[in-house]
Amino acid sequence: MKTLTGTYYKGKLKLDSPYNPTHPIRVKILINEEEQKELKLSDFSFLETQDLLKDCKSSFAEEVISERRKEH
Repeated sequence: MKTLTGTYYKGKLKLDSPYNPTHPIRVKILINEEEQKELKLSDFSFLETQDLLKDCKSSFAEEVISERRKEH
């Protein structure tokens, strides 16, 4: 048995890390609603994000666009 984590939103499940089985497998999904909290604008910090990205050599916008294209 293997435990995977991810986020389910608007009918889609996105795993936190890739999992590529070699054959079809049956799954059970446990919804852990206690951990969910509504995000507010105050949960985000522009200065903190800027600091985290200071060594990033690529465009943040391009990375976001690339990631969103992979989801579809």
